[in-house]
Amino acid sequence: MSDQQRVPVGVRFKEAGKVYYFDAGELDLDVGNYVVVETSHGIEIGRVVISAEQVIASEIKESLKPILRVASPDDLATWNGLKERAKEHLREAKRMVSERELDMQIASADYNLEGSQITFYFTAPERVDYRSIGRDLSSRLGVKVQFLQVGERDRAKMVDGYDVCGLRLCCASWQTAFPAVSIKMAKEQELPLNPQKISGVCGRLYCCLTFEYEGYRELRGQLPKVGAMVSTPVGEAKVNSVNVLKKTVTLWLAEQKQVLEMPVTELQMQYGLTVRPMELVEEIEAPLKLAAPEGEPAPEAAPAPEQAPSEAADGRKRRRRGRRGGRARRRGEGGAPD
Repeated sequence: MSDQQRVPVGVRFKEAGKVYYFDAGELDLDVGNYVVVETSHGIEIGRVVISAEQVIASEIKESLKPILRVASPDDLATWNGLKERAKEHLREAKRMVSERELDMQIASADYNLEGSQITFYFTAPERVDYRSIGRDLSSRLGVKVQFLQVGERDRAKMVDGYDVCGLRLCCASWQTAFPAVSIKMAKEQELPLNPQKISGVCGRLYCCLTFEYEGYRELRGQLPKVGAMVSTPVGEAKVNSVNVLKKTVTLWLAEQKQVLEMPVTELQMQYGLTVRPMELVEEIEAPLKLAAPEGEPAPEAAPAPEQAPSEAADGRKRRRRGRRGGRARRRGEGGAPD
């Protein structure tokens, strides 16, 4: 079948897992159908999560493996039985790791549909030589054994659980990819900068720090910074705090010696009109204060008078003619040869 005739569909093998694309061929598949496909681990069962009508075929450049068949009731029964067997063999593998005092943690195990290979996923702080335990497990279980090292976030995704928010882990329930998280995101949202208080069960920074980060940045970009001096209709004020959740700004009025809390919307309406940064006020007023005589108030800034173009041009011409005449006279007085 040519590339123009292929029918790509999105298949997921685990809940909240990555979506892989396969060629449905002549099969009429809908979202929710279970299918049998061939992967690098052997024959496996996956669930269709993106139908052919939802896929933008032009965006899929790589070649696609074909879907072998729609999963039958016998396939599903075999698949569920292998899941239970994998749990038993997972406990056996953990016991062997503990007995040999290997510095690794096995998180999960999966069988392929044929039951000929089991894959163990583990985490380890350093490189681990698992070849001996792999041979022993393969001999004891009577199947091919494969070990794959994953990260701490992947381990939490496989093990599943609940966090301090009381909800199921995002990575295990719906999040298909791990975002890049930094301590700067916590600082922007005024969260404690102690990593222990903003880290999940995986020991890494919360993925949810990225959910509202752009919203905080956008709102903060429209507001003065804490500690900045601003000019208000009632005088000079200092920005004491900015509450992004309440959408309010607290100002300290220096002359009145009062604290004023105002909504962000009101400040945004005034900002640039009656509420201005003090740096801008000083930049405008400083030249006027220097130009004013002692004892007199500084004059208001006024636009410079415009000079008629013809007058300005004539003045420049006169000055140039005067300079040329002066040079000619000086050459004559100095006895320059004619």
